[in-house]
Amino acid sequence: MIKPENNDEPLPAVSDEVLVTRAQAGDDAAFEELITRHKKSLYGAIYHMTSNHDDASDLLQDTLMRAYKALPKFRSDAKFSTWVYRIALNVTINFLRQARNRSRKLSLDELDMDAAEMLMMEDSTGGNAKKQPEEREQELRELQLILNQAIQELSEKHRTVVVLHDIQGKTHMEIARIINVPEGTVKTRLFHAHRILQKKLGRHHRAGNLG
Repeated sequence: MIKPENNDEPLPAVSDEVLVTRAQAGDDAAFEELITRHKKSLYGAIYHMTSNHDDASDLLQDTLMRAYKALPKFRSDAKFSTWVYRIALNVTINFLRQARNRSRKLSLDELDMDAAEMLMMEDSTGGNAKKQPEEREQELRELQLILNQAIQELSEKHRTVVVLHDIQGKTHMEIARIINVPEGTVKTRLFHAHRILQKKLGRHHRAGNLG
């Protein structure tokens, strides 16, 4: 007996490697699929480096244009995601260097909750646990602002690893490949960056307790 075809079964996903090969052969739809897969995480990385949505959108477009033009030179010995992240970070760092003295106005809806929760230093006396939910929420929002400002004050090399590891969730090895440094260097930069951020958050926390 012949079984009816099951048309509900999902088609197997095409790998980035296959899409890159097609795109290099002139298949623009393959390149669009690559971009669809990676643009959200690319935008997130750029935004957390700049803390400005308009700049992040512009820099993402610049990144994608550069990637499209450079695609014929892409070598398959690297992952496409690693390669395009490297382009995004180079574009962003160049922008930051050019706009180093430009003032930025941060808004609370642009702050990263997860990073604040992760890096927040809890009161060793347990005082935070006794606070009402409204007080806790207000304190967290204030801490988000402090954290966002602190990240923007980090050096470019420290800000890069914090964004990629703590916010984007990339491993030490992945970051090392993206920024082309030894894995040990990534760990060292993260350690120093966390120390800087924790000191800033710690000062804010102690000041709040004194108040």
